[in-house]
Parts: sequence; C-alpha cells; structure tokens
Amino acid sequence: MGAKYQIIHAAYKGSFPSEEKCPEVSQPEYAFIGRSNVGKSSLINMLCQRQNLALTSRQPGKTQMINYFHINNNWYLVDLPGYGYAKISKSKRAQWKRMIENYLAKRWNLQAAFVLIDVNIPPQKIDIDFINRLGEMMVPYVLVYTKADKSKAEEVEANITAFRQALLEYWEVLPREFVTSANMGTGREEVLDFIMEINEKFSAEDL
Repeated sequence: MGAKYQIIHAAYKGSFPSEEKCPEVSQPEYAFIGRSNVGKSSLINMLCQRQNLALTSRQPGKTQMINYFHINNNWYLVDLPGYGYAKISKSKRAQWKRMIENYLAKRWNLQAAFVLIDVNIPPQKIDIDFINRLGEMMVPYVLVYTKADKSKAEEVEANITAFRQALLEYWEVLPREFVTSANMGTGREEVLDFIMEINEKFSAEDL
C-alpha cells in the first residue's frame, strides 16, 4: 500500500546563502538536516521519487547553502547544510552555524525540522546537542533514522533505544520518529503522510 499522499511535482527553486535571501513564501516549509554523510540527499530523492533532485555525493559537506524545492505547488522541502563536517575552516563552520540557526529561528512558516540520525551507530553527542539547541529555540522537530537497511533489525532497534535513552536525559517527552531506508523506500509512506497531516492543519488555519 502506498502513501495516501503522493508527490506529483517537485521542482528545485534555488539555493540561498542566508535566511534573509530565502524567498518570501506563504506556504508551509519542512527543513531536513543532519550530520554530514547521514544520507540526507538520498532520503530527499527517495521521498520525492526523483533520482537527482538533491545532489548526492560521497564527499560530505556538499550542501553548502539553503536549498529550496517546491513540492506539489503547495509546500517547500528545504535542504539545509549538514553539521559536524570537520574538513572545513572554523570560520566557515561558524558561518554555516549562523546560517542554519537564523533560518530555523526566523522562518514563521517552518512546520518542522526533520533531524536525520544514522541508525547504524550509537548516539552521537553532536546530534543530541543539536536537538537540544532546537529545544532552546522552540523549533518543532521530528527524528528520521536513516540507512536502516545497513544493519540487522535487532541492531537498528538497539540503537534507536539507546538514542531515546540519551534524549530522555534532557527531554521529558520524545519526538515523533520515522525509520527510513533510501535504498529500500522504507518510511516514505509515514513521512509523507505526516507532512500531509500538517499541511491540512496549516491550510485549515488560513480559512
């Protein structure tokens, strides 16, 4: 059974160096972000069923600006630079951090940040710190565990459990979670249906 919500149209709208340069739009936005090499571009391509919508690369840090994609002419998927990429200068890393935080803090129509977590490794401090920063900025977020096909099911579940426990050291309530695999298409239905639900609420508030 496929997702109730299907992507018919997906178009690249531009890359922007700062929040101030981003387009002024009235439709909902969803930001995708995670550590470099977490599989973000592959996930975006899988969700949109477009082979090269988002640029994929074996070299982490390929996304360096705020990339906008218009989906079904009624919402925006926003591809943000990855965090934690070591092979850039400290000044560039600080610049990216400011760019990301300004975007997350100032976009009134941002409905959720999709925080991508590699489900094949134990909890990483950098991911927990980023999530806690979202909490400080009061940015709504959900977790997207990526690359679920790379490990056995019991290992995936163990790492998810460990990540939940790590979050519970700081949070009383855990966020919505999605387990995905870009290679297998796992989680596509759940992510798109979640976005559809939020879009419907967003539209209803405008009535």
